[in-house]
Amino acid sequence: MKKTAIIIGATGLTGSLLLQKLLTDDSYESIKLFSRRSAGIKNAKITEFIGDIVQLEDFKYDFTADEVYCCVGTTKSKTKDKSAYRDIDFGIPTKAAKLAKENSIPFFAVISAIGSDENSSVFYNKTKGEMESAVINEKIESTYILRPSLIKGNRKENRLGENIANLLFSILNIFLVGSLKKYQSINAETIADALFKLPNLKNQNLILESDEIKRIR
Repeated sequence: MKKTAIIIGATGLTGSLLLQKLLTDDSYESIKLFSRRSAGIKNAKITEFIGDIVQLEDFKYDFTADEVYCCVGTTKSKTKDKSAYRDIDFGIPTKAAKLAKENSIPFFAVISAIGSDENSSVFYNKTKGEMESAVINEKIESTYILRPSLIKGNRKENRLGENIANLLFSILNIFLVGSLKKYQSINAETIADALFKLPNLKNQNLILESDEIKRIR
């Protein structure tokens, strides 16, 4: 039987790459996109639900699928207001997980970040950590949390800080070995490829650090 997948954040870097992979896979007959704006792709497999995904619960009756991929997220520079940041990085993934559980969707994958820790004194790390705990507590049959380090790739918007960090990491990656390997920067294409392959792992619940993401086959 062919599958239906949901992507939240298909207009972003990693989400858009994942979308392309799912579109070329004949095992998927339908891909539902939930976002604030259109992905701008015409394909018979795609159905778009455009609106305020901070209020994701409004889409409850359309939120049906076999798999959910939550690729949404923001940055400190893009969303300076901490309340708005939490609405996105905590609110959207946790509401998606809740809807997945309520609608009996057995597979849920979400992109978090390295350093996530619900007990952290750093707001951004704490927010990600609390999100992870809330997602895990939904007890979805297969739950995967990905914690990438700095994500490299060709973004539509120019992020000066990330561009500088990418240059630094291109040098630092050489020295980040052993237990420090998880801090190496990672390509968005690598993350999308891992997400695409996760359903093949079958009924596992994993938190994957950046170096582990690279090893998904």
